[in-house]
Amino acid sequence: MGCDGGTIPKRHELVKGPKKVEKVDKDAELVAQWNYCTLSQEILRRPIVACELGRLYNKDAVIEFLLDKSSEKALGKAASHIKSIKNVTELRLSDNPAWEGDKGNTKGDKHDDLQRARFICPVVGLEMNGRHRFCFLRCCGCVFSERALKEIKAEVCHTCGAAFQEDDVIVLNGTKEDVEVLKSRMEERRLRAKLGKKTKKPKAAESVSKSDVSEETPGPSKMKTGKPEETSLDTREKKTNSAPKSAAHGIASGKAAKRSIADSEESEAYKSLFTTHSSAKRSKEESAHWVTHTSYCF
Repeated sequence: MGCDGGTIPKRHELVKGPKKVEKVDKDAELVAQWNYCTLSQEILRRPIVACELGRLYNKDAVIEFLLDKSSEKALGKAASHIKSIKNVTELRLSDNPAWEGDKGNTKGDKHDDLQRARFICPVVGLEMNGRHRFCFLRCCGCVFSERALKEIKAEVCHTCGAAFQEDDVIVLNGTKEDVEVLKSRMEERRLRAKLGKKTKKPKAAESVSKSDVSEETPGPSKMKTGKPEETSLDTREKKTNSAPKSAAHGIASGKAAKRSIADSEESEAYKSLFTTHSSAKRSKEESAHWVTHTSYCF
């Protein structure tokens, strides 16, 4: 097996034992969770959003993910539950005045303090670096430490004053147990929203049908008492009686007009303009033996 030159192999070089479990560096894991986008793995930059499971994203990365409709789109665990932009909430973060970022490390000879965070709790002042539990409110997007919510118990947001419930509080980058609880809440919330949409549709249809019926049926002031058959007969009789009356009135008015012109006290020149005047009439000798339909034939 070799061993030339007087080499003496040791046991661990010849016998392979069980593999050691690789341990993840907690500091590196916290830095990745709180400083980088879960979807694009880029540094978090405003606007920053969070999903219903408490994971942090860049808003631009979420929009690009939703707009990407190609077949090569990777639906990973990080964003498989995000179906629309309504499933994420834009966060209102408070800047840490002690955080300098890369301003003082231009030459690369300065130690980067990984425990220094960009954002802090606006109530207690704890840094959002993963050492302390933080949460946000779905109703307004304000971010607080869990200690602040426990010490100052209120039903109103500490910064904007918006009312919230226990269901609106979501833990950021929580444990596996926290994620399971948040996932069950998310599924219940979405089921309630679907049921609400289904109940609204039949209600809208009923309101439209009721409005159509109200337009067709007259009100109580317009409705007449009695049977419908009697009312229809009365209207028909009124129409038939009114027709001969109107015709007789027209004939009478025409005769009255002719008599009024002949019996009027106007001059003979004015009367000669009308066919009823004696000058417009022809004698029997002047009239032809055939029948005509002119106004001069009487």
